[in-house]
Amino acid sequence: MPDHGLTRARTMGPIAEAVQAAGGSLGRVFGRAGMPLTLLDTPDRLILLRDQLALVEAAIREIGDPSLPARLSTDTGIAGLGPIGVQVRLSDSLGAALQRVEVVTPLLLQTATWTGLRRRGTEAFYGYAITERIEAGRQVNEVLALGYLLGTVRHFLGAGWRPERAVVTGAHLAARAEIEALFGCTVTLGPRAGLVFPAYHLDAPNPSRVDFRDGVVDAPIGSDLGTCVAHLIELGLDEARPSIDGIAGHLGLSRRTLQRRLEAEGTGYAEIQRHVLIRRAKTLLGADSLPIGRIGIELGYADAAHFSRAFLEWTGLTPRQWRRHVRQGAPV
Repeated sequence: MPDHGLTRARTMGPIAEAVQAAGGSLGRVFGRAGMPLTLLDTPDRLILLRDQLALVEAAIREIGDPSLPARLSTDTGIAGLGPIGVQVRLSDSLGAALQRVEVVTPLLLQTATWTGLRRRGTEAFYGYAITERIEAGRQVNEVLALGYLLGTVRHFLGAGWRPERAVVTGAHLAARAEIEALFGCTVTLGPRAGLVFPAYHLDAPNPSRVDFRDGVVDAPIGSDLGTCVAHLIELGLDEARPSIDGIAGHLGLSRRTLQRRLEAEGTGYAEIQRHVLIRRAKTLLGADSLPIGRIGIELGYADAAHFSRAFLEWTGLTPRQWRRHVRQGAPV
C-alpha cells in the first residue's frame, strides 16, 4: 500500500471556481494550502492527496461554507471524475460499474484510497476510504467523495434517486443539515464512509452505455516513492527548484529516510531530479516561446551558460541545437 496518495490536479478546478464565485481570493486559498496557482493550468499534473485536502479546507475557510465539498461533487457528478466517469459509462449495469470503479480509481484518479461495494443482506454499501494515514481533512474528503459516488449511482437510477442514508467518519459533522439537503438523505456517523441503498438496484442497466472505442483512459498514476518525489520536484519548479530537504519535509520524512527508501527502489534524489529537469527543459524548448536564458532561470540555473552546459551533458546537444533540430523535424 502506498504511503503517500496522489491525485490529479483537475480536482482543483471546481474548487477554484467556487471560491471565485463566492468572491474569495484564489491567491490566499492556494497560499494557505502551500500550492502554486499554476496547477489550474495543468489539470493532468499529479499532486499529493493531502495537499488536495488542505486546499479544500482552505477554500471552506475562505468562503465560510462547510457544505462546499458536498455542493461541488453533487453539482459536478461523474463528469468531474474524468477517466472514472468513462469507466462508469462503459459498464452494463450499476453493479458492474461499481466493481470497475473499485479497480481503476487507485490506478487512474487517486491512489491511497479505496472505493468499493459491500453487500449486507438486502443492503448494498458503496464505500470510500482513505488508506493513507491522514487525519486533517479526512471527513471533508469523504463528503466530497460521497457526492461523486452519488452521481455514479444516479447515472443508472436517475437524477432524483436518493440513498437510504449516507455515512461519514468522525465525531461531528459541520453543516449536516445543508449536506443532507444536497445528498437528499440522512447523513450518519460511522466507522467507514459510504452510501447505503437496496441491493436490488445493482441490477439496474446502464441507460446510456458508450462503446469502448469512445472512451479515453488515462495512464496509470503510479504509486512508488520515486514517482511521488518526481511529481513533487516538478510541482516545485513552478516556483523555485526544490531541495531534497524540502521534498522530504513535505512527505513527513527525514532527509536520510528519504534517501534510504529511494535507494531501496534502485534510484536516488539526484537521478530523479535530473530526469525531471530534462523533461521540463525539453518541453519548454519545444514550445519555442521562451528565450533559452529564461528557461535556464525557470529550471533553477544562475544563467544561460550553466543551463547550456547541463543540457549538453544530458543530451549531447546545446539547447539551441536541440531547439533547431525540433524545428527541422529531426529526431532528437
